[in-house]
Amino acid sequence: MSYRIEDNSVPRQGTHTVKLDDRRVLSVTGVTDVDGFDEHTIVLATPYGMITVTGSELHINKLNIDEGCLDIEGNVDSIQYSSADRMEKGGWMSRLFR
Repeated sequence: MSYRIEDNSVPRQGTHTVKLDDRRVLSVTGVTDVDGFDEHTIVLATPYGMITVTGSELHINKLNIDEGCLDIEGNVDSIQYSSADRMEKGGWMSRLFR
């Protein structure tokens, strides 16, 4: 499964793709930062907002921020976007400490 996000409301640099194979291998491009990770949750930033990946036995196999590439392996249960507006207002960390 592969999705290409196209939203012209906010100017962004580069492209962003998410590809999930058999719910085991996730490849993401357009990654600008990884905010946190453990074997159950990985939180990353893209120009299109924050992405939270949840599952079990999650491992980052490849991370290249310069190229914006991230490869994850494990049991992927969900991939959730938070809007770019939330990123600018502090993202999930600001909601955590309300």
